[in-house]
Amino acid sequence: MNERLNAYSAAPEALKAMIELSGKLAASSIEHSLQELVKIRASQINGCANCLHMHTADARKSGETEERIYLLNAWRESLLYTPRERAALGWTEALTLLAQTGAPDADYEAVKAEFTPAEQVELTLLIGLINSWNRLAVGFRTVHPNDRKQAAALAAA
Repeated sequence: MNERLNAYSAAPEALKAMIELSGKLAASSIEHSLQELVKIRASQINGCANCLHMHTADARKSGETEERIYLLNAWRESLLYTPRERAALGWTEALTLLAQTGAPDADYEAVKAEFTPAEQVELTLLIGLINSWNRLAVGFRTVHPNDRKQAAALAAA
């Protein structure tokens, strides 16, 4: 895969704003572990290898278990996730697949039961932001860090 464009070089001010929003959301009242699960789940849906690499590593550093990371794609079938996490993951899927789901009332009711109004906004912004990051990385074919290492190794051989 060849990188199409380096978004950071092409539009540094726009990316700076996204990074600032990322920082503000990271400091929100939503627990860091849940933020990482949301980012991983959206990135799974969007097929973003770069973001999956980053957020699974961040989740592990924060103490997330391998089992919960591996089962995240099938969270509905597992008892390893709390009601709060399940509500956030359902909302993540609903908003990431918005054109298909229309953000169902049942998913919103689950979020409303587990999150304060401010947290609902923060969670929704987090979901929108990771979807934007995914679109940048997938759209511009950001090269996954391990792909860079593999390419360098092949070039040196």
